[in-house]
Amino acid sequence: MSISKEETVKDKWFKIKELIVKVFGKTPDLSAILYIIGMRELGTTQTEFKKEEKVKLMHIATCRVLSTSGHYSLKGVDSKGWPVWELKDKLPNQDMLEQEMYLRHHIINYFEEEELI
Repeated sequence: MSISKEETVKDKWFKIKELIVKVFGKTPDLSAILYIIGMRELGTTQTEFKKEEKVKLMHIATCRVLSTSGHYSLKGVDSKGWPVWELKDKLPNQDMLEQEMYLRHHIINYFEEEELI
């Protein structure tokens, strides 16, 4: 019955993408979804970010969603109010596709925990 479970993951992933299309009017890729989560976690109304800050937002999002599996823990905030995460448990050794699926599952969990889907 793993097929039905996978369909559920696909359905939930589609719901997340659909939600973002409704809010932002664009179909997001994985990076865009991480960027949005990072902005949400930063908790700012700022909409313009430098390239370096955008990368940092995606890092914040990655750490946040992977924190549910104990990979990262929130250490605090820096002098600018940005969250600082600490690696606690290395990620599993996976190929690129497996890494993306692992991240997608964690993003789905994030959206469910935050009651966004």
